[in-house]
Amino acid sequence: MNANDSDVIVVGGGMVGAAFALACADQGLGVTVVEARAPRRTWPAGEVDLRVSALSRASERILRRLGAWERITELGVSPYRQMRVWDAGSGGRIHFDAADLGEPDLGHIVENRVLQLALWERLESRPEVTLVWPATITGLRRTPDGQELVLADGRHLQGRLLVAADGRDSLIRDLAQIPTRGWDYDQRAIVATVTPAQWHQETAWQRFLPAGPLALLPLADGRCSIVWSAGGSRADELLALDDAAFSDALTEASEHRLGLIRVAGPRAAVALRLQHAQRYVEPGLALIGDAAHAIHPLAGQGVNLGLLDAAELAAALDLARRRRRDIGLLWTLRRYERARRGDNLAMLAAMDAFKRLFGTDLAPVAALRGLGLSLTDRWAPAKRLLMDRALGRNPGLPPLARP
Repeated sequence: MNANDSDVIVVGGGMVGAAFALACADQGLGVTVVEARAPRRTWPAGEVDLRVSALSRASERILRRLGAWERITELGVSPYRQMRVWDAGSGGRIHFDAADLGEPDLGHIVENRVLQLALWERLESRPEVTLVWPATITGLRRTPDGQELVLADGRHLQGRLLVAADGRDSLIRDLAQIPTRGWDYDQRAIVATVTPAQWHQETAWQRFLPAGPLALLPLADGRCSIVWSAGGSRADELLALDDAAFSDALTEASEHRLGLIRVAGPRAAVALRLQHAQRYVEPGLALIGDAAHAIHPLAGQGVNLGLLDAAELAAALDLARRRRRDIGLLWTLRRYERARRGDNLAMLAAMDAFKRLFGTDLAPVAALRGLGLSLTDRWAPAKRLLMDRALGRNPGLPPLARP
């Protein structure tokens, strides 16, 4: 190989791309990570990233095995031990408690920048990894030996396998002419950090409102990170409010469960979309994370799905190497696609159905969903099944995610 050749090129050094690159490095593969910018390394004390993720136990296992979890906990994580979900239109509710399974928690709330920095630092420590940043990609072409990236500075990067982890607006997916299916939701997710008058009880709170769900995610210092999905006009109204009026609207929307809630910083909004790539792989090319699928955030599964993609693709490459097959062959990559595409599609469909089911205030529909929530809350086997999935006890997980 020359200086610009690698076994694997990963485009996107965010949470999913960096995790996959580390998994490849653990197999002894030479990896080049191409990223537009390096993560922030410092931030003011007390400042919380507007974007946070609710990590499942399976995601925690992946990050532990990649050697990043200790640094993540050092930078700051917030365990949540309970979940309380209720419906504004029907009064239906469901409560999950880790203590019912003898577990210490149901998962962790982690700032996205914390995840990215911890993984990036691990990449910097690995001799198998070359970090290329800042970088702008201008071209992509298939070669007899794999894929070749052309950068704006004139460099050409060659790899046996190119992995797109560059988000839902993936340039690599577009350059490879892989179409997507899906639709925009007439909703935006408003994110902010807030201070409730009452302790959050290490509980993730979610209320379904006709305009969209409101989630309050507990932070270790007593504050909460909110994700408030709202339809077009309602989102405009909320974003136009001053801090006092927004705080009052938020307190009312949460039914005062945590008392008066005050905004503790800036707000931002992200347009929501359902999107699924029609194929995940081609010879020498694979899509993972949001490049393959974009999901409604009401269950907080986006990053968890992406980390499972990374772990499953790494497992497919490991099997190919042990069987002395090329890591860029379709035989190798389709194994990954078969393992993940169906599960991802099922999760996308489920979240879309929830969004539509809870997004109407029609009385018969509200009554049915309220009954469904309440029955599930009282039916222990159903609750346990849902909690087991959240804890990563479901079968078929890739090796990095297994108990």
